[in-house]
Amino acid sequence: MLQTQTIQTREVINNFYKALSIKELETLTQLFAEVVDWDIPGNEELAPWLGKRTKRSEVKEFFTLLWQSIEPISAQIDHILVEGDFAIATGHFSSKMNRSGQVFSSMFSAHFTVNDSLIVRYRLQEDSQGLVEAMMLPTPVY
Repeated sequence: MLQTQTIQTREVINNFYKALSIKELETLTQLFAEVVDWDIPGNEELAPWLGKRTKRSEVKEFFTLLWQSIEPISAQIDHILVEGDFAIATGHFSSKMNRSGQVFSSMFSAHFTVNDSLIVRYRLQEDSQGLVEAMMLPTPVY
């Protein structure tokens, strides 16, 4: 049972990152359960895509807001570790913040729980202070 669950979870996570890499919004959204426990901590006033979400429709809103606000530069996944219904992905990424024009680079770890081939819990940890700094408009030099 654990081995079958691990295989299913790995497949869901691989599909998640494949859809994310090509910005396939509908595929990404459908990988999440209707009710989800989602949290990406950070300053929601500066970065409105951050925060808690509880519905699949809110997950869709996350990706829409994110893609309106950033221009991806690079992303690399270093490891995906899966056991049963739980997975952790680690890596790093860089993005240009549309608001400020500054580049934000960070390591990340994403934590997933999968049930019946749907993501039911998602957590992302990144350099939230670095994100705040990258979102700030540069101070003009006179």
